[in-house]
Amino acid sequence: MHVLFIIDPLPQLKAYKDSSVAMMRALVARGHTLSVAQQGDLFIEGGTVSARSQPIELLAQADLHEAGWWRESGPATDMPLETFGAVLMRKDPPFDMEYVYSTHLLEYAQAQGAKVFNGGAAIRNHPEKLAITEVAGMTAPTLVSRDMARIKAFHAEHGDVIVKPLDGMGGTGIFRLQHNDPNRNAILETLTDNGTRTIMAQRYIPEIIKGDKRVLIIGGEPVPFVLARIPLAGETRGNLAAGGRGVAQPLSPRERELALAVAARTAGRGLLLIGLDVIGDYITEINVTSPTCFVEITEQTGYDVADRFAQALESAVA
Repeated sequence: MHVLFIIDPLPQLKAYKDSSVAMMRALVARGHTLSVAQQGDLFIEGGTVSARSQPIELLAQADLHEAGWWRESGPATDMPLETFGAVLMRKDPPFDMEYVYSTHLLEYAQAQGAKVFNGGAAIRNHPEKLAITEVAGMTAPTLVSRDMARIKAFHAEHGDVIVKPLDGMGGTGIFRLQHNDPNRNAILETLTDNGTRTIMAQRYIPEIIKGDKRVLIIGGEPVPFVLARIPLAGETRGNLAAGGRGVAQPLSPRERELALAVAARTAGRGLLLIGLDVIGDYITEINVTSPTCFVEITEQTGYDVADRFAQALESAVA
């Protein structure tokens, strides 16, 4: 099978810990071939969705901490997306208008026969913070608004809340507002751009000290291990990009319950891979753009998450 990755520029990836690279390596180990394209390489001409794609091969003995882990294996060509065995959308956020346009192109390509994961409409229709609305009974008290008076009332009701932008990633723009926080107004004015930008507020979950758990769902089934991203001392964010420490742990009964509920709710929507963020007993985000943590779980447990994904992809396109 020829698999196209729509991805950020390869030289920018930290190959030794990148989940997309782990996917590539697992697919190659199973006999598949690879091409890559960037978001800007997608185009429609004559009604057909295509991409300027570059075939690559992975170097078997390469040091993944160094740049030379791949090489071009032929000339770049324009190919309709439907001619690939599978197309994997692995472009990282920001989820800006260019990203939205890409999801439309991917959706059109699927109508032409392309097999895209996660699907264009699926990505667009499941904004990663707002998607928890579908499972509100499994989330901490949450408010989505740009009305500062409403947000302040929510803060007054719960006393200790997390506020964050809807389009952030890696822990950027996340603040904890405790009771009588002297910076509350300034933080809310900044996050909402003086009431013109919608944000999310959630009741603070003290179990964050035990980790912000990444629970992976592949092909509708949860991976049996999670990555607990434990914050640094004095920090409220567990994100690895914010300095959190990743510790792999067995999937708990509650985490499995949450994962199966989300899998059942989203079945048939074109979401081959989902990454839940779980703190304590609550889902805080449902990630569908480019969920990560494959490598950390595999290295610490021996459970090959990327191979599990490759097998699920083979089944999905069969």
